[in-house]
Amino acid sequence: MATDSTPETRWLTPDEQQAWRAYLRASRLLEVALDRDLAHHGTQLSEYEVVSMLSEAPAGRMRMSALADLVVQSRSRVTHTAARLEKRGWVRREACVDDRRGVELVLTEQGRAHIDDMARCHVNSVREHLLDVLTPEEFRDLGHSMQKIRDALAEPGQAGDAIR
Repeated sequence: MATDSTPETRWLTPDEQQAWRAYLRASRLLEVALDRDLAHHGTQLSEYEVVSMLSEAPAGRMRMSALADLVVQSRSRVTHTAARLEKRGWVRREACVDDRRGVELVLTEQGRAHIDDMARCHVNSVREHLLDVLTPEEFRDLGHSMQKIRDALAEPGQAGDAIR
């Protein structure tokens, strides 16, 4: 881990600095574009991500701590997101089936009714703002690169792509 006490700073070369800044700006602009497109459905990207993960989970339910790991959000942020989704009737909180101390977030029928339209919007947005901008090879390479970064940064036991 890098700290201020590192003996020698390996400064970025001009090419590395340019690439790093392009990544920062592009990743932020992409998130803004995806969020903006979902706003037409009255939802935010962080809310869609939670509902989407629940729609793919067995029985449409997932422990909130596992969900927070999967969507790479703090547990408190997922709790706030869940509260907004509960007000809409899209999810409900229930005690975990296998451990009554834990809390699961459960997708409701009303939530399930909204996921199809939001998913179409999201996929079209991803295609427009990311896939259509890159060649298939560039997108594949981006995926491989991001998997390497994810694997290097993930905490032991942290959820990956698959729902656990």
